[in-house]
Amino acid sequence: MESAQIEVIAPNLKRRLSGVTATVLRLVPIQARDIGIAVTGPGLPADLPRLSLWRLPFLPRDRWRVWHARRNNELLVGLILRDLLRRKLRIIFTSSSPRMRGRWTRYLLARCDHIVATSTANAAVMRGRCTVIAHGVDTEAFRPAPEDFFGLNGQHVIGCFGRIRPKKGTDDIVSALCDLLPDHPEWSAVIMGRVLPSEASFARTLRVQIATAGLQDRVVFRDEVPVKEMPRAYNALSLYIAPSHLEGFGLTVFEAMACGVPVLASRGVGAFDVALEGGEAGALFKPADAAALAEALAPLLANLPRLAEMGRAARARAEQHFSIVNEAAALTALYRDVLA
Repeated sequence: MESAQIEVIAPNLKRRLSGVTATVLRLVPIQARDIGIAVTGPGLPADLPRLSLWRLPFLPRDRWRVWHARRNNELLVGLILRDLLRRKLRIIFTSSSPRMRGRWTRYLLARCDHIVATSTANAAVMRGRCTVIAHGVDTEAFRPAPEDFFGLNGQHVIGCFGRIRPKKGTDDIVSALCDLLPDHPEWSAVIMGRVLPSEASFARTLRVQIATAGLQDRVVFRDEVPVKEMPRAYNALSLYIAPSHLEGFGLTVFEAMACGVPVLASRGVGAFDVALEGGEAGALFKPADAAALAEALAPLLANLPRLAEMGRAARARAEQHFSIVNEAAALTALYRDVLA
C-alpha cells in the first residue's frame, strides 16, 4: 500500500494466532472501506492492505497518521518511531485487561494520545484519555451453518476453545464433563487450543482424568485451527462453555453466539455478563467452581429444545448488539477525531 494512502497503521507483531491477531484480521478489511488503513508485521495474510516493517522508519512526514497498538511491544515500537525517529504518529492503544497495569506498561500508556478500553471494567483501571469501544463479531462470517467439523459421528458436541491452562478453567470443565457425560452417551466435548510447554504437565493430568472416567473417545483435545476455520468449529457445537477465571474481554463467547450456539460462561469475567444479560442466550456460573459449572450444565444436557431456543436467541442478540461493523465504525470515528 502506498504511504500517501495510509492514515492508520495497525501493527501485529506476533506470529502465532491469538485473540488480538484475530481482532486485527477481522477489523481491518471492514475499516479499509472507510479509511486508509494498513497492517504491518510478520505472517499476516497477503490479501490485507499492508505496510512492510522495513518501511516504518522511512514514513514521510507529510501528514499525521494513527498507530493503533494492542500489545506492549507494538506500543513501544510506535513510541520509538514517534519520539526517536520523529515520525508524525498519533498513538492509540487498545487495552482489554481489567487488572491494574504494571509500572512499565503505565509508563508506556502515559505517552499515548488515546486509550481504547473494551469494557467499563477495563476503563476503570486505565489512566489518561480513554474511550470504551467493545469488541464485535463479524456476523456474516460467524453465522449458523451446522456441520460435523470435528468428525464425532453425529454426537451433540460441547466446545471450549482457547489456551489450555488453569486460568482458562480447563480443569473445571474437564471435572464437570467427567461427572456428567457418563450419564449422557449422546454428548461429546472438544477442548481446542494451544498447550505451551509450561502447561504440558497440566494437560497430561487432564488427559489422565478423562481416561480414568472412560471418556477418552468423547472428551477430546484438538489443536487450534486457522482464524478462517473458526466459524466451522463453532457450527459443530450444540453448546459452548467459557469457564475462564480471568479474561480481558472473551470474544469466543460472542463468536459462538453469532453462530447460533448457546453459551455457559463464568460470571463476572470479561464481558460475559454483558453477552448473556437476560439469560435468554445462555447462563452464568460461579468461576473456578467445577461443581457450579456441572450444576448449570446438567439440566441443559437433557433439554435439547431449550438449547435450540437459546441458540436462536444467541444469534439474534449477537446481530443486534455485538456486530463488528459497530466496532469498526466507532474506531474509525476515533481515528478521525485524534487526527483532527
